[in-house]
Amino acid sequence: MSIKIFVPKDAVALGLGANRVARAIFSGAEQRGLDVEIVRTGTRGLLWLEPMVEVATAEGRIAYGPVTYADVEGLLDAGLHEGGAHALRLGNPEEIPFLKRQHRLTFHRCGVVDPVSVEDYRAHGGYRGLEAALKLGPAKVVEQVKDSGLRGRGGAGFPAGIKWNTVMLAENERKYVVCNADEGDSGTFADRIMMEGDPFNLIEGMTIAAVAVGATRGYIYCRSEYPQAFRTMRDAIANGVKAGTLGENILGSGKTFHLEVRLGAGAYICGEETSLLESLEGRRGLVRAKPPIPALKGFMGKPTLVNNVMTFTAVPWILEHGAKAYAEYGMGRSLGTLPIQLAGNIKQGGLIEYAFGITIREIIEDFGGGTFSGRPVRAVQVGGPLGAYFPDNLLDTPLDYEKMAAAKGLVGHGGIVVFDDTVDMAKQARFAFEFCATESCGKCTPCRIGATRGVETMDKVIAGNRPEANIELVKDLCEIMTDGSLCAMGGLTPMPVMSAITHFPEDFTRGSQLPVAAE
Repeated sequence: MSIKIFVPKDAVALGLGANRVARAIFSGAEQRGLDVEIVRTGTRGLLWLEPMVEVATAEGRIAYGPVTYADVEGLLDAGLHEGGAHALRLGNPEEIPFLKRQHRLTFHRCGVVDPVSVEDYRAHGGYRGLEAALKLGPAKVVEQVKDSGLRGRGGAGFPAGIKWNTVMLAENERKYVVCNADEGDSGTFADRIMMEGDPFNLIEGMTIAAVAVGATRGYIYCRSEYPQAFRTMRDAIANGVKAGTLGENILGSGKTFHLEVRLGAGAYICGEETSLLESLEGRRGLVRAKPPIPALKGFMGKPTLVNNVMTFTAVPWILEHGAKAYAEYGMGRSLGTLPIQLAGNIKQGGLIEYAFGITIREIIEDFGGGTFSGRPVRAVQVGGPLGAYFPDNLLDTPLDYEKMAAAKGLVGHGGIVVFDDTVDMAKQARFAFEFCATESCGKCTPCRIGATRGVETMDKVIAGNRPEANIELVKDLCEIMTDGSLCAMGGLTPMPVMSAITHFPEDFTRGSQLPVAAE
């Protein structure tokens, strides 16, 4: 019987030489007469330990990491195939503190299974949620999603069950299910990890949604910067069709669901659902006015259920274990688990799945181990490039939709980016405007022009040109963008700007000691 050695092939591991490590292990094992099977998996999310190699032993899996090409000979000599002692030996990956403390409901198969194997997926509990959904029928499936308290994980936090119910009740001969996998926020990578590591979980979640709302066709809109995720999703879909879990007569139920993955063209604005639908239909990604909402008039003018990857992938667990079991996690109106992505100036960056209610500080200190530089944390941005910058005195805020809103922040897609005390917050505020000006679809004036004027005005503040007066102008611009923008691109850009001005005012007056620039 061959020895199974698991080597990740997600984007981070590949960037750190995982392919070369896999080849070296296979070659070295062959030279030693060892019968080895290399299984390429996704990542478990402990990104500072990638490539993390695992071997199946009689006592369970044993992990080693981070493994480089130069380490392979020594690992094989130390008995890698038997879980032998070595300086890189991490032991049972489930016992690594970073992973052990988590509430892995959605991501429990990532880094464990062969991503494109239907058989492996089913062997680890896959498709039990779909089987339950087929027995329950549409109305009861939607009721389960409602009762679970699941809210959209794409950032808005809208109750998923209400959206599903709207599409289910819409009368039309054709309906669609669309997955927003255009994960463009800085410091976010949960969608990518899922698509590269457990694509059938997304496929199953979308299939359950299709059964519930009466759709027969679906699309996954994947960002162009994720070629590995795109290929993995495409291969998984093809294998699902061959296995009878997609396409015609799903699992012998008589239900039909055809699924395609489409690649975007690199526009951040296509993360907004109506702009995404425009792009999916073959047009330039421009934001649509609402109403009508996509649930009633979406893709090709038909009722369309649009959810994020993390929303769809939470559904199989809910259907398998029940709405009540899912709702036991979390706090208040924020129920279930949140995939948190920890990045920036941090020692241990990676994916953390945890129940809503954990604080920002706990994530940074208990999971992240503090800053990579060893310097004090000064600012933390939560929720992507349109999220607020929090100072130290707000780091005990729980990650909960309502608590974050009360602190004038947002959960967003769950991305947390850490900055130490060397950061210049005036430059970060300028970056927010610059990002908006670059990524705006250009349809509405407050976003298109407001962001451009914001960059120009922040340049004056940074140069020391009448900083007080220009900061007041920045505040006026932010008010106009918040109130007048057509979508969240312009509407939320003021959040990082105003949070920086509010919590770090000293960074906006440093330039006042400099010679005044000409107007």
